[in-house]
This record gives sequence, C-alpha cells and structure tokens, in this order.
Amino acid sequence: MSNLKQEALDYHSEGRPGKIEVMPTKPYSTQNDLALAYSPGVAEPCLEIEKNPEDAYRYTAKGNLVAVISNGTAVLGLGDIGALSGKPVMEGKGLLFKIFADVDVFDIEVNTKDVEDFIRTVKNIAPTFGGINLEDIKAPECFEIEERLRKELDIPIMHDDQHGTAIISSAGMLNAIELAGKKIENLKVVVNGAGASAVACSKLYISLGVQPQNLVMLDSKGVLTQQRSDLNAMKKLFATARTISTLEEAMQGADMFLGLSKGNILSAKMIQSMASNPIVFALANPTPEISYEAAIAARPDVVVATGRSDYPNQVNNVLGFPFIFRGALDVRATAINEEMKVAAVRALAALAKEPVPDTVCAAYGNTKISFGQNYIIPKPLDPRLISTVSIAVAKAAIASGVARKTITDWDAYENQLQRRMGRSSDFMYSVTQSAKKQQRRIVFSNGEDLKILQASQQMLSNGLGKPILLGSQEKIAKLCTENHIDITGAEIIRFYGDNEQERRNRYAQILFEKRQRKGISLQYAVKKLDRNDTFGLMMVESGDADAMLTTFANDYGRKLRTVREVISAYEHSNHVAGMFIVLTKKGPLFLTDCTVKTQDTEALVKTTILLAEAVKKFGIEPKIALLSHSNFGVVQEGSSKRVARAVEILQSQYPELAVEGEMQANYAFNGKLRAQKFPFNKLGDADANCFVFPCLSSGNITTLFTKELSGCEIIGPILLGLEKPVHILPEESTVREIVNMVSIAAMGI
Repeated sequence: MSNLKQEALDYHSEGRPGKIEVMPTKPYSTQNDLALAYSPGVAEPCLEIEKNPEDAYRYTAKGNLVAVISNGTAVLGLGDIGALSGKPVMEGKGLLFKIFADVDVFDIEVNTKDVEDFIRTVKNIAPTFGGINLEDIKAPECFEIEERLRKELDIPIMHDDQHGTAIISSAGMLNAIELAGKKIENLKVVVNGAGASAVACSKLYISLGVQPQNLVMLDSKGVLTQQRSDLNAMKKLFATARTISTLEEAMQGADMFLGLSKGNILSAKMIQSMASNPIVFALANPTPEISYEAAIAARPDVVVATGRSDYPNQVNNVLGFPFIFRGALDVRATAINEEMKVAAVRALAALAKEPVPDTVCAAYGNTKISFGQNYIIPKPLDPRLISTVSIAVAKAAIASGVARKTITDWDAYENQLQRRMGRSSDFMYSVTQSAKKQQRRIVFSNGEDLKILQASQQMLSNGLGKPILLGSQEKIAKLCTENHIDITGAEIIRFYGDNEQERRNRYAQILFEKRQRKGISLQYAVKKLDRNDTFGLMMVESGDADAMLTTFANDYGRKLRTVREVISAYEHSNHVAGMFIVLTKKGPLFLTDCTVKTQDTEALVKTTILLAEAVKKFGIEPKIALLSHSNFGVVQEGSSKRVARAVEILQSQYPELAVEGEMQANYAFNGKLRAQKFPFNKLGDADANCFVFPCLSSGNITTLFTKELSGCEIIGPILLGLEKPVHILPEESTVREIVNMVSIAAMGI
C-alpha cells in the first residue's frame, strides 16, 4: 500500500527510536543498590565465575541471552543491503524472541562478508551469550559459518533462515502425508529453490524418512542433475540421476511440492499432473509460487500451505525459534542438534492434532479449528507452544547428551514457562484478527479530523473493516491530499443541509418513535439529525453501520447522554459502565468503572456482570477483584461496606463467577500473598485480571495515572452495556488508540 512506507518509518522512529531497550532487573535507587550492582560489590560474582565459569549462568543474564547476529548479506527479500541496513530486522527478531518466549536479545551487526572474519568475531563475543541465532546470511557462506561455529563453540547455534523453515514445514509435511494416506519413505518430493532454506528443509525431510532418490531439487537454471557441471558442493548432494530438466517434468507424479523460490512459477496444470492427494507448500512471500485459490481450484484434494497469515496452514518461523532456544537455554545445551530439531518437528505436528482452545479459535474469528486439510500446523497465537515445543526440545537435549542442566520435575518446568509469558501481544493480535474476519462498518462522527482520517487509512490498509466518515467530501479530500492519506474504499457522507434528506427523514421517524414519550417531538428529532453524533448513532441504530466511534473534549457525560438517547442499554441490566484494558507483561488487565458512574451497591453488581460478559468475549476467563481501601471486613462503613455487600450478592446470585473482595489492590494483583493471609478467599492463589473500582474517581485517576507512569498501553474507554457498540474517545487519542478501538468495536463490544 502507498501508505505503508510512512507508517513503517513512523513506527520505527516515533518516541524512542527502534523496537527494543535494556531494562534493569534489580533495584538501583539507593547508594547501597549501586554498590552491589557495580563497585565494590560486583567483584564478588566476578571472582566466583573465575573459579567456576558455569556460575556465569547463576550470577549474570547469560542463561537467558541470545545474540541475533547478521552481516546483512541476505536480508528478507532485500538481498545484500549491508550489516547496518539489516539492523531493523535483527531488532524485530529480538522483539519476537521476547514476546513469544521471554528470551532477551542483543542484536549484533557484523560488517564483513569474509567468512573467517565473521567466525572470528562471533567466537570472540560468544562468552556473553547463552545462545546465538544467525540471521540473514547468504548461501553458501551461511553453511560454513554455522557448521564451523557449531563445532567451535559450546552454546546453541542456529541459522534460523535454514532450520526455522525446515522445522515448521517438516511438521506440516508429517501431518499432510498422514491426511493424504501416504508413507514418508515413498514420498516423491520436488523442491523448487536451492538456497539455505531449501537445503535445510531437504536435509531434515531426509532425516525424517524421505528417501534421497525420491527428492528432486531445482535452482534458477533448472533441475539439479548429476549431468550438470555448474553445481557447488552443497547442490551436488541433491543432484538426481533422473534425466529431467524442468519443473514441469519434475512435477509429474510427485506427491509433494516445496517452493522456496519466487511467485507464480507453479501452474494449475503442474498440480494436476501430481499424484493423488498432493501436498503443495508454496512458501515464497509475499507472492506464493501458486496462489491458494488457484491450487484449490486445480486440485480440490490438495493440502496447501503458504508463508502468508491470510490463508490456512501458514509456515511461520515464529512457531519454532523462540521455543527451541527457550528449551535449549533452560537446560544449558551446548548445541541445537538434529535430535532437538526433530523433537520440535514432532511436538508441533502432535500439537496440531490436539483440540484447539477456545481462546485460539477466538483469535481467528471464532471459527472452529480442528486437524484437517486447512489445519496441519499450529497457529502462532496458541499459548501451548511455549510449553509443548520448549519441553520437547529440552527433553531431547538431555536425552542426546548436550544438556549441562537436568530437569526432573517437568510439571514445575511447564508452570514456569507459562508464568514467563504475559499474553498482551497475543491478545491484541487476536482482537485484530477477529476484526478482519468481521469486516464491520464503523462510522466516525468526526470525519473531518486528521487523526480520524489517518486511522481510517490504517483500518483500510490492515483490512479491519470499512470506515464511514461523516463530513464534507471537499474538506476530507483536501486533508487527504495535504497529508498524503489514501482512504480509497471509505464511504463519505455529507449529512447536513439539503443532503441525505430521505435518510434523515427516516432516521427522524425512528428516533421520534423511540423517544416520543421521553420529550422528543418529530420536529425536534429532525433538528437533532443536523448533529453529526446523532446522525452517526442513528446509522448504527437503523443498521446502516455496525458501530460508531466519536470523541469528546471535556464533557464525557454530555456525549454519553447523547448516546443513551439513541442506543438502548441491555434490557437485563439497564446499566452502562466504562472499561479500560491495560496491556501488561502479565497479560491484559480489565479495569472498570473508570468513566461512567460512581458506584452504589446495585451499580457495583451490574458493572461486575457487564465486565465479566465483556471479558469472556475475548476468550479470557475473568478473575474479578472488587477493590477497596480495606480487606475483607476490616472497615465496615462507607465504600468498603458497599463493596462487601456487592461481593456477597455476586457470590450468592452468580456462583459461576470467580469474584472476590473487598480487598486492597496489592492482594488483588498478588494471588500468593492473598492466599497466605486470606486462605478462605474464593480466588485461591490466582492473580486477578479484572478490577472493579469502588467509585468513579478512584478508577479514572488510577487508570490515567497508570498510563502516564508505567508506559503500559491502555485501550479505551470502552462502553459496556449498550445493545450496539458505540465508544466515546478522548479528543487527545492517538491514531494507534483509535485503530485499537476500531478492532474492539468490530468485535461487537
């Protein structure tokens, strides 16, 4: 898209440049802290490590630190752009390591193309790290670099461009041949591409049981045959004795095609020439060797995988490298060997056959996901990946003799892995994926606002739905031209004056019938439709739009009254509340009521029910704490008494809810602390993820204070309790915050 360049540049440059930073893990606020962190106290761990180098894992971050190292010679699809130019990619890899497996990363760009210089540099810095992820190094140099470093260093080394794709595609292959009723020893495989990934995939396929004589590889000049004289040592390993030279010839009767080459080189005719129940892994990105649609049209019995997230069976390296390194680091492995890679393959393949959690289905639009033609590889947001793959890799490392640390209590290790991971990044990804599935029509009442136009552009480019902008076509067009905004696909409605008369008359009649016994005449209803908010609300009420976003400057309450005139609250509660979502490392936290109403006992009960209903829509089990300044009856007056009574009602009338209170915030956050002091509490030792404040002021102050102080991303305010999704955002909302709210509204919340 034309706007992607600027969006990407803004993303990387705004605020703190880049995507990663180093954070202290120990206290540092006092002189004593600094004396322990550095001189003179730091000498003590130094001396211990001198006596026993293994103590580096005890006293430093080495055991959780991976180097992502590149020389920039094969960066994504950009080619040899140089070490420094590849740095954004290496930072991005570091981000993925952290958010998926809590592995810390230093990215290192080595400015040399000389193999010996590169190896020497990596060896010299290796003591810093628990593992090394080689990245974006061109073939054939990458083969020698990885092989040499694996032999000469005693920490895990993996070139992810080779082995990541190999591991994920191998898992998909095992499941695809099971579905196709084929045997791996008889599988005839065509590999189009002869670079690092293709070679690694082919080697791993053979390790898993594919017979070398049944594998045909092609490079840009055609089939690698024993008759060719231009093959390097690596390509010669895959040269076939068959007298064929073209892809078309190779495909005849083949069981599987693996593409790691370029787009649109595989024809429907070639797929039709394959054996029954063919397997096509078209992994060129962003344009596959054949499109998913064309492959299915050519052969309905085909199992198709691509490298794209918008089609089934995405071969995505993020399913592998974070968890492989996690398992290797946790047993202090000296290598990532063949046994560990095969263990990762089999763990991924097995996971795809397990029942898929509702949270994963919700992340992909609430569609039913189960093992079959369109699901042979786990989804990247599956929370079971970290324990499934990491444990398999760790066990293989121990069994194969490369582990320096043994794990005996695997249940405890699994719990440790799960505790490492907050799911906030997964949470927002699942929300946006759901929005893409829903394709809602979102009306913006402030259509002439620059930030709204920028958000609309992102909404369109990211496929989150259709924006409807209320305002002047001329003003909107001028703003778009001046600011290089492309909103092709948006609907613009000039609703005032003599425009949209028929629609305004229809809306006025609906509004009059709805409010005629509440002081609104037909003439007044017509007049109110000159206001952008009322017109937008009536679009939602009448079904001409699915949701609305508007903004307020100072008076949230006045805007809310306008909303309530048009959009009814749920009949079962007749209550509206405000919620914020705080994205933390521990996962999303849900806070209410922070915007709408000071709570009496009845309101506290209704607010809690609305909160629980909303959180369940995200596929999350609510664990609710009603907050106060006291714990469990210590103070029996004022807000504490109201909160205690609300908890009593909730536990009596809604026994299925995990709800407790009244309690102070620290006991709500820290389940172990709460269980120690108040063992009778009904949440046990679980940390709460939902927090109901005793009054509007405490909720609002806490939320906004948290936003400014902690740096956590906050989504909201989100209106709960309305029959149709409408949200009122602060005028100072950023474009990102508006886009996040688009996804929330698209979920029907």
